[in-house]
Amino acid sequence: MFNKLADGVYASPQIGLSEVAEAARMGVTLIINNRPEDEGPDQVPGPEIEAAARAAGLAYIAIPVTHAGFSEPQVAAMAQALETATGPVLAYCRSGTRSTLLWALAEASTGAEPDKVALAAARAGYDVSPIRSLLDVLASRG
Repeated sequence: MFNKLADGVYASPQIGLSEVAEAARMGVTLIINNRPEDEGPDQVPGPEIEAAARAAGLAYIAIPVTHAGFSEPQVAAMAQALETATGPVLAYCRSGTRSTLLWALAEASTGAEPDKVALAAARAGYDVSPIRSLLDVLASRG
């Protein structure tokens, strides 16, 4: 269920409490919730995931991304979370796509090569082509 984007970075569709425990067993130290609250009836509320994560000794942060797209503050928050994590990170949303796209944007914003980011996402089963031009722009600034 956890799709490896890079060493120590995973994306996932919506997780539940059992997946928090699985993440802890894998050594994950930070869970990033990229799903807005009340997006769908199948959604485990963020506060429940946060409580389970903290009970398991994991850090938790919410950087919700709606279908409206990504903002610079979201990209900066994701980059900061990845940079300051003390170990492996699991980011999730409804399908894992927004988490992957936000990860890709954060990586590009810190100077990662867009082709390598796109390849890593593709290996994990995600397509970054909808944001490819933005990856190039962010990488050129990094």
